[in-house]
Amino acid sequence: MIVTLTANPSIDHTVALSEPLRRGDLQRARAATSYPGGKGVNVSRVVAGAGARTVAVLPGSPGDPLLRALTETGLDYRAVPCGGPARTNLTLTEADGTTTKINEPGTPLTDLERNALADLLVELADEASWVVLSGSLPPAVPVDWYVDLVRRLRGTSVAVDTSDAPLLALAERFDSAAPRLIKPNAEELAQLTGGDPAELHDPVAAARAASALVARGVEAVLATLGAAGAVLVTAAGAWHATAPAITARSTVGAGDSALAGYLLADLDSAAPQDRLRRAVAYGSAAAALPGTGLPGPHHTDPSAVAVTALDFQPHH
Repeated sequence: MIVTLTANPSIDHTVALSEPLRRGDLQRARAATSYPGGKGVNVSRVVAGAGARTVAVLPGSPGDPLLRALTETGLDYRAVPCGGPARTNLTLTEADGTTTKINEPGTPLTDLERNALADLLVELADEASWVVLSGSLPPAVPVDWYVDLVRRLRGTSVAVDTSDAPLLALAERFDSAAPRLIKPNAEELAQLTGGDPAELHDPVAAARAASALVARGVEAVLATLGAAGAVLVTAAGAWHATAPAITARSTVGAGDSALAGYLLADLDSAAPQDRLRRAVAYGSAAAALPGTGLPGPHHTDPSAVAVTALDFQPHH
């Protein structure tokens, strides 16, 4: 089973434009969709779509439109009552795949609510192959909360996918709170290593940067590099994978889908190269889907993903 935490869930409202976005002008939408969202929810939706067991943990009170939407999707979730409704995140997608996101801050969590979420995670971790801590933290939550959770979940395989202050706070504690897996994109890898995001879209540069994080205690770094594919770095080696060219329609959920693909392959005891292969197959399939559509196995073709071993001088 894969348990996910989405501390700052959302209703993801996506508006598809037929023409490029023009600031200050009136434009008509070609289509609009709304889905329950947040990074952990996305991971759980992809995992459930592949037929594997998952439970999404999140704050949410009875009557919240987000929980109603989750119930309608059939996703197994556990919600801790909190003070307000989930935020709405707006995504504008243009015909060429350009994606503009406007994310609301979210509902603050009290210490009591935060502790209830942590207790629930620890309880579910007994049955879990992985616990995934995903996304931003809501207002009033300490930036080092993921550090506390990783420590409380010691003995469980933990994957973390976050950015900015929560990511940097975790990195400062890799000596005592290193998760088994982190999934940065090029920008987040740059935040962690002080590198240049543009340079880190190069697979060798990304792998070298990721190797510095492995040296600090993280077991595996899955770095997603957009059109350049992804790299996986462990103590045993480094690999780069690319999918066949696609027409990108929306990047929403691509990184979450890649993480889900990796975890699904890990549940199958796949070798590192095949975990990376499935991650890229899922991430690429998500980018090819419109709006906030998330891929199922039938959208993916792992055999079409090319994986090469990388040879480089590790970053010390």
